[in-house]
Amino acid sequence: MTDKQHPEEHPVNDIGDDHVLAHDVDEEPVEANRRLFKGGMLKFVTLLAIAYSSFHLYSLNIAPLETWSFRIVHIAGALVLGFILFAGARFVSAEEGPARHRWTTWIGALAMVPAVYALYQTFSFHQMILGGTLRIPVDLETWHFGWPLLAASAIGIVMSWFHQRERSRFSVPDLVLIVCSVAVAAYFLVVYNTSMRMSTGTSFAPVGISFAAIAGTALIMELTRRVAGLALVVIGLVFLVYVFLGPYLPGFLGYPGLSVQRFFSQVYTDAGILGPTTAVSSTYIILFIVFAAFLQASKVGDYFVNFAFAAAGRTRGGPAKVSIFASGLMGMINGTSAGNVVSTGSLTIPLMKKVGYSKQSAGAVEAAASTGGQIMPPIMGAGAFIMAEITGIPYTEIAIAAIIPAILYFASVYFMVDFEAAKTGMRGMREDELPKLKTMVKQCYLFVPIIILIVALFMGYSVIRAGTLATVSAAVVSWFSPNKMGIRKILEALEIASYMAIQIIVVCAAAGVIVGVISLTGVGARFSVLLLDVAEASQLLALIFAMFISILLGMGMPTTAAYAVAASVVAPGLVQLGIEPLTAHFFVFYFAVVSAITPPVALASYAAAGISGANAMETSVASFRIGIAAFIVPFMFFYNGALLMDAGWFDIARALITALFGVYMLSGGVLGWFARASAGVITRLLLIGAALLMIEGGLWTDLSGIALAVIAFLAQRQSKLRPAST
Repeated sequence: MTDKQHPEEHPVNDIGDDHVLAHDVDEEPVEANRRLFKGGMLKFVTLLAIAYSSFHLYSLNIAPLETWSFRIVHIAGALVLGFILFAGARFVSAEEGPARHRWTTWIGALAMVPAVYALYQTFSFHQMILGGTLRIPVDLETWHFGWPLLAASAIGIVMSWFHQRERSRFSVPDLVLIVCSVAVAAYFLVVYNTSMRMSTGTSFAPVGISFAAIAGTALIMELTRRVAGLALVVIGLVFLVYVFLGPYLPGFLGYPGLSVQRFFSQVYTDAGILGPTTAVSSTYIILFIVFAAFLQASKVGDYFVNFAFAAAGRTRGGPAKVSIFASGLMGMINGTSAGNVVSTGSLTIPLMKKVGYSKQSAGAVEAAASTGGQIMPPIMGAGAFIMAEITGIPYTEIAIAAIIPAILYFASVYFMVDFEAAKTGMRGMREDELPKLKTMVKQCYLFVPIIILIVALFMGYSVIRAGTLATVSAAVVSWFSPNKMGIRKILEALEIASYMAIQIIVVCAAAGVIVGVISLTGVGARFSVLLLDVAEASQLLALIFAMFISILLGMGMPTTAAYAVAASVVAPGLVQLGIEPLTAHFFVFYFAVVSAITPPVALASYAAAGISGANAMETSVASFRIGIAAFIVPFMFFYNGALLMDAGWFDIARALITALFGVYMLSGGVLGWFARASAGVITRLLLIGAALLMIEGGLWTDLSGIALAVIAFLAQRQSKLRPAST
């Protein structure tokens, strides 16, 4: 593991002979609770990380493992690496000495006894099954495996909250959690993969499955807290409490109830943790994280940003427009809005402030652009793969359908940025402040891996094969650049990929718990009934209701988890309204994505505010305003399927042109700039009205929208002439 600097310490603003601005913009930031090992421990963790990524590449391309075993090992590996790397409490300061609360070590050491004993019992069970035993005795599973495992897990988790050590030292309580994670995986590999798998969810299910599932769920939630914060954990716990309180709740939330054993014997199956979210994280997501790590190791991220500066830096408000392009590209690959803000924002935000943007506006533009990367095909921050897994719609069809909505989102952000730059009289960057376009064009071969990925997908290759080809091509192309990837760089990329993957893997597993609750309790179906009742009064009202629920469920959560949860709760109801599955899931997906810039819990905006030095809430409000089109676009493609490529070419072209015209007017109306001048209240209302009329996509509504726009233009022109005549 390399000892990286914090992003704010990167020399991102240095200008060399070729005026290259970006250096290491895609370097993974070191989280505040990430341990930084030294010596032998560093080498051990590095080898473990390389082995974890290599295992996935080998299993996906050469020797496929049985599906359930593969997913169990996938989650177990992430838990082991996660508990090694991420501390459960803050590190001690230099003034506090090497350690605080030494009693946590002694209690953790005591908890190691039941943890190791539970792990030993899984070996014992394996021997019994090999000997012909069809069912492990209940007492043996309960008292010699289940309770020791739960006790060790609980003690390890609680002790880790108080265990404070130097950043380079490992933790005994976390070692307990690692052993428990291995014991959970070992039990499922030994017992779950036998004929007993068919008994899950029945009274005949082995009791040990429930114990292992409870411990596994607790371990997943604890690691989620460490790498993604409390939001997803709290939502997950609310859903888990609902499982057992459901029989006592009134109205549509009530249901007959599930016993602890019946629920937990199913939650660690394809109905929950090992379901669609883990299916995607163990295949497509891990593969594209490796791809992103190879791009990072070959410094392609630097090239993306420098190319954007060379192409757009001269225009008014140039750094903001660069942010749109560069953050969109990086966000498409890395799959996390807040993480993308931290990487590219460390360069673009200071430069935006330099040319005249306020602290709030600079942070807001970066947050909106980074969030938009999650809806940019072909990768869409891994969201496309989860959508394909849940809906059964081919991935290529989803990627094609995403093209126009992504264009509309980024066009809207561009218009907002351009109008603000014009309104406040901002300049672009000088020639001597920018990379040379001629130099950047000569290195355009660095786009080849992404081009190969797109071409391979549309030639009919599987996503896994296309992703592998793109990854290999990234290493090959690097040999034509100054950052050649040898064996050392390839191993470094595999190491980085494992670190990058931990958060999204554990988040997908935690989302799987919520998905399991929804499917096993039937709360999703009851929500669909509620949505149908609302639709009887107004279909538009039902869509607005679905929008608010999707945003609410996504607040404070990474995109992948936000969509997985919203898709389980909201999308089935929209489909029952008669909406096409692709449209329904895109509707939900967009609002799950933009929850990252929606006040009051806007993770991307808060990350940007931390870099810009602005007030977090003011930044989130500003990013919400800049990304306003994202809240309109889903209604546009609901009313006009051509925006999702579901029509003839003429209708698609007309829909794109009128929609672009609509978001242009919406941007002008929201920001108050139209026809090269500040717009008054009347003109702004006319522009917003014209934009809303363009939503439905019908001929008469489009003509009405154009007529309103013409009236707004004439009113604006008249207001410009009036001062001259007085």
